[in-house]
Amino acid sequence: MSRTQNILRVDASMRRDGSQSRALTDSVIARFSAQNPYINVTTRDLADEPLPQIDETWINANFTDPDQRSETQRQALAQSDSLVEELKAADTIVIGMPLYNFSVPAALKAWIDLIARARLTFKYTENGPVGLLEGKRAILIVATGGVPVGAPVDFGTNYMRQVLSFVGITDVDVIDASQLNFKADEQIEAAKASIEKLAA
Repeated sequence: MSRTQNILRVDASMRRDGSQSRALTDSVIARFSAQNPYINVTTRDLADEPLPQIDETWINANFTDPDQRSETQRQALAQSDSLVEELKAADTIVIGMPLYNFSVPAALKAWIDLIARARLTFKYTENGPVGLLEGKRAILIVATGGVPVGAPVDFGTNYMRQVLSFVGITDVDVIDASQLNFKADEQIEAAKASIEKLAA
C-alpha cells in the first residue's frame, strides 16, 4: 500500500503567466500524483507571498539561546519557524527556479536565509556543520534564458545543491530547462522527458 507522500512545492519565479519553471513544476507534481494517489502538496509561492529579508533583529534573535529569547525575538522568528516546520514535514521538496542575472531570485534567497537555522536544520560540530534534514529528496527545476545549466556562469544550480546539502538534503535531481531563448521547444521536451523518468 502506498503511503502518504508530503511534497513541499516552492515556486521562485516572479512570473505567473508564461513561467516555464512553474509549468514544469506542475508536470512534476502531476507525475508524482499519477504514481501515488496519496500525495499531500504544500505550496510556498514566493511571488504571491513575498518573504522578508532577514535583519538585525532577526539575526540577534536567531543567535540567542531559545530559552533566553524575549517575546519580541520569538515573534521575529515566528515566520522562519513556520517555514522550517514546513520543510521538516516534507518528504520531497520541488523547487521551480529561474535564473535571474546568473543566480537565484532574491525571493528564493530570502527563503534560504529563513530556513538555514542552526540547531533546527543544521548543527555545528567539532568536524564542521552537519545537516539535520537527512532522508529527504529535492527536485530542482532550473529554467534559464541563455545560460546552460552547469555552465561556469550558472551561479544558481550548484548554489542550490550546496544549500540543500548544507541542511542534509543530498538526494537532488535537476531538471534542465535552460537556454529557452534559443531552443525552447527542444529544451522543454527534454525537460518533460526527464520528468517522465522520475519515480515518486
